Amino acid sequence: MDELSRAVEAALFAAEEPMTAEALAGFLGNAAVGDVRGALRNLAEHYDKRGIHLVERGKRWHFETAPDLAHLLRREKEQVRRLSRAATEVLAIIAYHEPVSRAEIESIRGVQTSGGTLDVLMEAGWVKIAGRREVPGRPTIYATTPEFLEHFGLSSRRDLPGIAELRATGLLDPVDDAFEQLMGDDTVPEDEGAAEES
Repeated sequence: MDELSRAVEAALFAAEEPMTAEALAGFLGNAAVGDVRGALRNLAEHYDKRGIHLVERGKRWHFETAPDLAHLLRREKEQVRRLSRAATEVLAIIAYHEPVSRAEIESIRGVQTSGGTLDVLMEAGWVKIAGRREVPGRPTIYATTPEFLEHFGLSSRRDLPGIAELRATGLLDPVDDAFEQLMGDDTVPEDEGAAEES
């Protein structure tokens, strides 16, 4: 392992939160970002078969337990906090359409969205205020966070499942299927993946 890879490994090990390649380059005395990215790829490959993995989530890198060993470290008394159906719908809309305003969320859902629903998602660290839309009234717009990607094991929003994948896992109920048929060709094609990142 070369010196840069060792330095990147040490920096990530000591970091309190995930770091981007650019942040690591600056931390290591203005190392070349390309060289840091190469070191990160080498380290990810080095750790691929080990008990911990080096992974990238939302362009930020960190170490995490290998998925097949996570059960060994899980505490017996996990507190399961389930999202309400409304919160789940709002989170999905934000993930697939971000950045999106509350009015746009309500238009997609067809019902009003409680401010408390958005608060719950922001408290969980999965949604953040992403600025204001440059239209009359300048409404607040919302987007997902790197913590959202990390929690759901996604490298980027492009990894979100498409309609076909959701139907195959049984996550689309008959009401959703009926609505899709009613809307005809205006819905997302089954082979289309997640929305493109802006």
